[in-house]
Amino acid sequence: MSVRITKPKTHRGKRMLAKREPKIVELAKQALMLRGSTASVTSLQFVKDLYSIKRMQSTYFGQKHPYNPFEDVKPIEELTQKYDHSLFAFCSDNKKRPNNVILGRMFDHQLLDMIEFGVEQFKSLTAIRNAKVMDGNKPCLIFSGDVWHQNEEYSKCKSLLIDFFRGEVVEQVRLAGFEHALSFTAVDGKIFLRSYKILMTKSGTKTPHIELEEIGPSADLVIRRTKLASADLFKRACRTPSAAKPKKVKNMSKDVFGSKLGRIHMPRQDYRKLQVKRGRALRTEKSPKKASKLSKK
Repeated sequence: MSVRITKPKTHRGKRMLAKREPKIVELAKQALMLRGSTASVTSLQFVKDLYSIKRMQSTYFGQKHPYNPFEDVKPIEELTQKYDHSLFAFCSDNKKRPNNVILGRMFDHQLLDMIEFGVEQFKSLTAIRNAKVMDGNKPCLIFSGDVWHQNEEYSKCKSLLIDFFRGEVVEQVRLAGFEHALSFTAVDGKIFLRSYKILMTKSGTKTPHIELEEIGPSADLVIRRTKLASADLFKRACRTPSAAKPKKVKNMSKDVFGSKLGRIHMPRQDYRKLQVKRGRALRTEKSPKKASKLSKK
């Protein structure tokens, strides 16, 4: 099978292709929000709320798409490649799987893994009438429950949720910048999703008093079907390029607190030749013969 390669003829096309080339340091992952042909009100509103949380890094398509990713993922791969997105959310509904939402991610324009959720006990952003956070705010992700580390399926689900909601990678964090918290609690075969606004009030000390106010969305998620990546493919997707790895500096290290430590190698010193100021008690007295000769002169 021959693949036709067309070269860009305009500067705009060259810039677009250069923007889509693989980068050493990845930018924030973009998500594609899609609607199935038979989406219910609950599943559609859930995807719209996800779009509201990721408004700065997502694209929403409101038209109906008559396909199912678990039956044929090729149309999803073509759309994500066309719009240069690496995440997707797809909502649908049928008698066997009501209020269905599929979250997935891509690697090299091909499906890496995806998980199907059933949405229960859903409350949307508009149903909870509280003050919301600003668009583009980086959320604080909280995962509660031992099952996240004990079950491989849940550990991959945790990795997918982190990729979906983490946003841009930052090096420094300001305390006042913590305004939004997303909590995922796994217990009794369900994942309880809760969204809170972090309120900081005066406490009389340097550390402020923290209060959480629920802002939505709120939902109980049930894992239905999964399509996980193989161990080799997942390892290849998580590989860090050699150019992005920090270069090791000789005789330099860091402690557990991140402080930089250095080791200096010096030759053995002769302390008798050090030029220091000596006190009278440490001075060597002159011999009496030399003292008499000096007095005669």
